[in-house]
Amino acid sequence: MKKTIFSLSVLIACCSCMHVGNIKSGNLDIGKNQEESDSSKLHSNGMVWIPGGEFTQGAVPDDNMAMSHEKPAHKVYVNGFYMDIHEVTNAQFREFVEETGYVTVAERKIDWEELKNQLPKGTLKPHDSILQPGSLVFNKTKSGIPNLYDYTQWWKWKIGASWKHPNGPGSDIKGKEDHPVVHIAFEDAQAYCKWTGHRLPTEAEWEFAARAGKTGKKFFWGHDISQLSSHANSWEGEFPVKNTLEDGYERRAPVMSYPKNGFGLYDMAGNVWEWTSDWYNTTYYKEMASTNKVVKNPKGPKNAFNSNNPYAKERVIKGGSFLCSASYCASYRISARMATSPDSGMEHLGFRTVVTPEILKDNGDILVSPRPELSTLHHSKCDQLHGYLIQ
Repeated sequence: MKKTIFSLSVLIACCSCMHVGNIKSGNLDIGKNQEESDSSKLHSNGMVWIPGGEFTQGAVPDDNMAMSHEKPAHKVYVNGFYMDIHEVTNAQFREFVEETGYVTVAERKIDWEELKNQLPKGTLKPHDSILQPGSLVFNKTKSGIPNLYDYTQWWKWKIGASWKHPNGPGSDIKGKEDHPVVHIAFEDAQAYCKWTGHRLPTEAEWEFAARAGKTGKKFFWGHDISQLSSHANSWEGEFPVKNTLEDGYERRAPVMSYPKNGFGLYDMAGNVWEWTSDWYNTTYYKEMASTNKVVKNPKGPKNAFNSNNPYAKERVIKGGSFLCSASYCASYRISARMATSPDSGMEHLGFRTVVTPEILKDNGDILVSPRPELSTLHHSKCDQLHGYLIQ
């Protein structure tokens, strides 16, 4: 149905440990060593327990790469929740599609009458040969680009691009079942969440989970940027011309290819951006900080606002992607955030889900007694049990 202003502007210009199997809600097996923190709780469907707590959301004081919309930092408290240990994969999303018959936004026929309502009055309708289902795909440039603010130089509208064909027609996901699903619009992610009985994380929940108790650190592993290539799938080399592949991948990497953070979560930096449920509002952080209070369980601003994109209401995405580089966005930092129109997906955008005890109770799920084999489980031993748990 809808396609974003972002997408159309490009289009017209061109004219834990436990591997996830079926993550639908079911009974939960929880292991907890009574001498450990709540972070040792395990969800049998590929999630980990994220203990509630207070933290400082936003840019850390010595982060010279932080953008203005990451400031000012402010105090937040979030209740505990379960979170997917990695991004939703192609295999998981395919199971959802096969069971429900769902068709993603990128695969649907474009309705010009609906689309033009998002555009400035007087915008001419592109030719019907262009108004075909598709999505935005990354293309390297042949030479250096002096103006990195003009993203149309490397993003191209590709008819036929979708989660099944992530690089456009001729590409597929065969052999990439464990890669994060991409070209997912916000409503696609919401539909998947409804099927699982889960929801998308708020921005505060996502950032709290990514930080995993590392107060004042830029990255989930600490402060050392030299460890980037061993901890995240990002862009090394001159962007968007040449990727030196120091991290092993040029585009998406299989989930869990890099070390997990302190809560047992993988890919909380790089690989693909992830949807949150929050509206994007450039004044929101200032409003939060102005309260001079610890804000409990914030769900984001009531309204979207971005002076640089007045025609589209946008949602916050977190985590960065394989395209993030020091010369461009450096969004593998914990506090990094970007705005994206909810009615379109891209080649570097996916999601993961969360679920709270309250949701589980409402859904009729049961928290069962700890399994003996997990009752003394430490995170350092999770990988040893990986094969056993998914059998």
